[in-house]
Amino acid sequence: MIASEETFRQLMVRAQGGDKICYSSLLVECEKWLRRYFARKINPAAIDDLVQETLISVHRKRASYDPARPFLPWLAAIGRYRWIDSLRKIYRHEHDQLYEEMVADPQDGDVTAKVSLERLLGMIPPGQAAAISLVRIEGLSIIEAAARTGQSESLVKVNIHRGLKKMSALIESE
Repeated sequence: MIASEETFRQLMVRAQGGDKICYSSLLVECEKWLRRYFARKINPAAIDDLVQETLISVHRKRASYDPARPFLPWLAAIGRYRWIDSLRKIYRHEHDQLYEEMVADPQDGDVTAKVSLERLLGMIPPGQAAAISLVRIEGLSIIEAAARTGQSESLVKVNIHRGLKKMSALIESE
């Protein structure tokens, strides 16, 4: 059974007065309450650590508790701050791992992209692939691409449009 608000408040008041037995009972009741509080907020495997961190914070902040105010909102605020801190740690850890993977070998992404692009260009008609390569990859103008491929300017534009559309469809189908 979880203690009532008044029980929590009385235990804390006595603990602040130096009663070690009440303080021990308060921590046991706080632990039960915090386990229920965190049950829907965090992975069950992380609850023990979060409860312990919160109890340490309760211990450190016990002198700041005002006996004229309700205890459970005070406890919930401390628990919420510890929960947010744990989420920040998880986020930073995942961010650092992602960053390490990105930094690990910058060449891999370029090589993979180039191989994928060449594979896609090989799956569309040669006229479309040539128009896309010259205009979109090499940066030539439509007029320059038309001169190089022997296609009219309007055909270069049509080939680019149709080729990109076909490449998009190929990517979506994979």
